[in-house]
Amino acid sequence: MLTTLAIANYRSIRELVIPLTRLNLITGPNGSGKSNLYKALRLLSETARGGIVSTLAREGGLDSTLWAGPENISRRMRSGEVPVQGTTRSGPVSLRLGFCDDELGYTIDVGIPKPSLSLFAHDPEIKRECIFAAPLYRPSAVMVDRRGPLARMRDDRKWITLADSLPTFDTMLSELNDPERAPEIARVRDTVRAWRFYDHFRVDVDAPARQPCVATRTPVLAPDGRDLTSALETIREIGDGESLAAAIDDAFPGARVRVVAVDGRLKLEFSQPGLLRPLDAAELSDGTLRFLLWAAVLLTPRPPSLMVLNEPETSLHPDLLPALARLIAKSATRTQVWVVSHARQIAATLEEDAQCNSIQLARPLGQTELAKSRESLEEPVWNWPER
Repeated sequence: MLTTLAIANYRSIRELVIPLTRLNLITGPNGSGKSNLYKALRLLSETARGGIVSTLAREGGLDSTLWAGPENISRRMRSGEVPVQGTTRSGPVSLRLGFCDDELGYTIDVGIPKPSLSLFAHDPEIKRECIFAAPLYRPSAVMVDRRGPLARMRDDRKWITLADSLPTFDTMLSELNDPERAPEIARVRDTVRAWRFYDHFRVDVDAPARQPCVATRTPVLAPDGRDLTSALETIREIGDGESLAAAIDDAFPGARVRVVAVDGRLKLEFSQPGLLRPLDAAELSDGTLRFLLWAAVLLTPRPPSLMVLNEPETSLHPDLLPALARLIAKSATRTQVWVVSHARQIAATLEEDAQCNSIQLARPLGQTELAKSRESLEEPVWNWPER
């Protein structure tokens, strides 16, 4: 389970260190930085897939994603005595991301490349990566260290070179794949690759989730929801079918979902009191279909180590939000959950759970900050490696 997330110099986030528990709720007013926090976590997940540089390029390049404010915001700037203004830079230009779990920590530092004649001269470079023993980075806790093209692993009291020509546009998590020689890299890579992100599902008339699907066991719903019917039947047969039925009844009292096979394909039937026949997926309202998609996600028979939900309330009627929040809380008993939401009904229901880590964001002077957190959770201590 992740215990700490750290971000520096990404969009509206100048410096942010967040404590994490099993159930994490991120709220705040529009423009407070919720989406930037979600994007930063998703960017961190690209370190294990070799896509961090290309993802930054799609976002407009490093110049567009770096914190645009001053390196330091003084007390007089905060009080309004002087306007926010640039200061003399004391450190290198750097976008830094990191996390800690119960055993290991990982950090990555992405910066501006050296001038060259390459047509890719504007691609950012990976300056440093570290894997260290939790809970805090310090030189003596470093287990694997990458500086530019050189990656080394600590072996007792000496360092062993793992690679000396790593490409500056790829992480060591994606480039070094020898679990026997460097088990820490494999451990961090597998952890990050297991994270699942869910944003917005299509529920329009042509949405894949409205079509019958191939009859094959589906423990993990596809990102576009095209195998929804198979995923629901998989939950019923090899997962927690009782919880699925209870969640549907919680949201739509008296309703039930049935899956039938027609010529090797599966078709969904949704029965509800007052209807003379069941509805198929093509006939469901957008909100009903979206709730079923979230049920398939949250009750997966193969839960990930981390599940990240971005504004799951979208297109749902307010009456459905408490039922969705209860489903999220139940999912958090099996996996770590991160929810970004601005729906008061979801926040109020989740905060009834004593395990909920409720964090509110604010953005004074354009900088995303923690405005409020549960009193029992203190902001973690965090150190960034130097270049």
